[in-house]
Amino acid sequence: MTQLIKMAFRDLGRNRRRSFFSALAVGIGLALLLLMASFIKGEMGSALELAIRLQTGHIQVRAESYDESKTSLKWEYLIENPDQVAAQIAALAPVKVATPRLFASGIVSVRDESAGVRVYGIDPLSEANAPYREGMVSGEFITPDDRDGILIGQPLAEKLGLQTGDTLNLSVNTSNGDVDEQTFTVRGIYSTQTNGFDTFTVFLPISKAQAIGGAENHASTILVLLNDTAETDAVAAALKGPGFQVLTWKDMNELLLQTEQMANSYMGLFYLIVLGITATVVINTLVMSVFERTREIGILSAIGMRGRQIMTLFLAESSFLAVGGIVMVLALGIAVIALLANYGFNISQMGVTGIIIGNTIYPKLTVEDTVTLTIMAFVVTLLAGLYPAIIAGRMEPVDALRAEK
Repeated sequence: MTQLIKMAFRDLGRNRRRSFFSALAVGIGLALLLLMASFIKGEMGSALELAIRLQTGHIQVRAESYDESKTSLKWEYLIENPDQVAAQIAALAPVKVATPRLFASGIVSVRDESAGVRVYGIDPLSEANAPYREGMVSGEFITPDDRDGILIGQPLAEKLGLQTGDTLNLSVNTSNGDVDEQTFTVRGIYSTQTNGFDTFTVFLPISKAQAIGGAENHASTILVLLNDTAETDAVAAALKGPGFQVLTWKDMNELLLQTEQMANSYMGLFYLIVLGITATVVINTLVMSVFERTREIGILSAIGMRGRQIMTLFLAESSFLAVGGIVMVLALGIAVIALLANYGFNISQMGVTGIIIGNTIYPKLTVEDTVTLTIMAFVVTLLAGLYPAIIAGRMEPVDALRAEK
């Protein structure tokens, strides 16, 4: 066996350029697989984390009749005495914070410019507002007793030409079906580095949102953040009761989870294409090697080397090509992916809608993906060498010796 390995290594050295580029093809194929896997993992993981932090929380408790698609402020769709309900939920040990929020549809207008927005009525003192507070670009965060202040996202401010201290008109659909319009002062401008959220979301103190929307002492939902995401199902089960619907982050991010599943399915197809191209290069290299060494194969057969041993020789060559490519990509490819993970890909100009995705995607390469894809690339390369090996192993010594040089 040792002799076969030495022979395989020597044979690849006969045409070093061809062997190098064949190994490079394996390495490039594996690098593409690792890059795409890390990109999908980083994109989906970041999107889900952002959705939980910015919008859904781990759990939301709503009135049983609440319909999110309508964003209605009618009392029968809302939770009454939300502060009391939130306090009861916050008393549970796994709960980090529970806070009421009121959602309303509105239109912001400045001079001749206008934009549709979603109004978030929040408790400004709640820890759940940390992503918005930490993302303040200018001005100050709103306070609970602020009656005419509003917080807007940086993309919306740039679109309407607004700065801190400027005024705007906000029209909101009220609980009785009317439209109430009031003038607000821009207290601050925030950025969560997520254009899909910042462009359409404005914040008011919940007391002011209740007043302008006619919701009085009602809220659309109780947003719940947990100390440990793994506790979500257990806490959700404990919160279920008559008159309420309890939704987990999985329920509220179903589209995102489906998108991730679809992306993984497409990635499987992408894997097959890349590995198929890689296998074609390896097959071509080894088939050429077989026909170039036909007389040599005949001599090896004539002196007693069996067909199985000749097959092993060529499989060993394909293994060396695989190992060479893998070593190149693990040495260089992972370093490149680490660099990209540090700086990320900016997609702020791509106009992604429907899903909350950050302006920058940071690839995330896991040990599991690295090991799985490396083994996959090695196995495919080894299988690619099987066809040339069978051709070599089945050659008749007499016919091989008669082959022209």
